[in-house]
Amino acid sequence: MLIATTNELPGYDIVAVYGEVFGLTVRSRNAFSQMGAGLKAIVGGELRGMTRNLEQSRQEVIDRLVDAAAAKGANAVVAMRFDTSEMGGVWTEICAYGTAVQIVARTG
Repeated sequence: MLIATTNELPGYDIVAVYGEVFGLTVRSRNAFSQMGAGLKAIVGGELRGMTRNLEQSRQEVIDRLVDAAAAKGANAVVAMRFDTSEMGGVWTEICAYGTAVQIVARTG
């Protein structure tokens, strides 16, 4: 599955558009991670545990996006974006969304 943030794919023609697809997860925050992040905020630096959690969450929503696109018969997703929002101060929603399409390699 080819995933692109662009609306077009050089070297390919979009021959069918199947519509919007998304992958979604909602994560709760670990109280210990939050305390550690609060302490780290005082002295500065990367919050490695939070970074790792975000990387895992983004991969999870991409996997779900791919599954949704494949279920529609697509072999690519264009205009892919991420969206993240906080819910209730303790949950984080992470969403990947885009347009499921069928592409073929351009000839000539």
